[in-house]
Amino acid sequence: MPRPLTPRIFLTGSASHLARAWLPKLCADPRIERVIGIDLAPAIFTHAKFTHHVCDIRSPELGALMSGSNALVHLAWVVLRGKMNATTMHDINVRGTQRVFEAARSAGISRLIHLSSASVYGGGENLRESAPLNPIPDFLYAQHKGEAENYLALEFPQALRLRPHLILGPYCQPVLKQLPHQPCYPRLPDPQPRLQCVHEDDVADALSAGLFNPISGPVNLASVATFSFKEMIMARHRYTIPLPFGLVKAALNISWRLTGYGGEPAWIDGLRNTLTLDCTRAQSELDWWPKFDADATLAAVK
Repeated sequence: MPRPLTPRIFLTGSASHLARAWLPKLCADPRIERVIGIDLAPAIFTHAKFTHHVCDIRSPELGALMSGSNALVHLAWVVLRGKMNATTMHDINVRGTQRVFEAARSAGISRLIHLSSASVYGGGENLRESAPLNPIPDFLYAQHKGEAENYLALEFPQALRLRPHLILGPYCQPVLKQLPHQPCYPRLPDPQPRLQCVHEDDVADALSAGLFNPISGPVNLASVATFSFKEMIMARHRYTIPLPFGLVKAALNISWRLTGYGGEPAWIDGLRNTLTLDCTRAQSELDWWPKFDADATLAAVK
């Protein structure tokens, strides 16, 4: 089957952390004719192929901005809500996603790519894409990703839904940048839960591959090696401090409620679960292999 060309891209979240890693590669690709991006924040990146609009994904202008595009890549998402109320976060993440894909359908856009997350699984070992979605309760980011995936599976089965593990790199979320540098870690029983990560450049490569490959449905993305949170901290610090898990979560909760820093602390519950992925489908059908191993990915977080 010939691979469809998708040179005119409509990109949501075009000022996001991942977009900052991907846009230079994307615009340097001679197959790409143009990229129209929207985000609530101004874009830092500039290029002759790239046009950025400061716009909400729920805006009625969405359809007009999509006109002439033949590929949608949906990156826009509220990850950590700070003091944003839960209703607004859901409206942006879930209803906003529905609005984006419905507008793409009306605009006749044929190639649809959604950036989901491995957090939709909640936990498990060596999980394939057929594993049930069981996001951690009260972790709204993961809950919303799962809800959006269920909607897309029913309404847009032709869409590619990428499920990367923890995305790290020079442009990653500030909270994720700080995590490896903490001298303390939550005390957990042995054997320590295992995790994976994936470099932002490898996720960018998967997005690019998806533009020129008709693969649909969910696809896992992760580096091969696994590690524990404890190992990640001890590798960077000569002296480390184990803290009771309940104390760490309580401190995060107080910080969030007083300052709005980050998001609801339920995300830390994920550290108690092993979550590792089988990426066979990405390798065999998307022709994607991570260029960065776990050590190199963690080292890229400065």
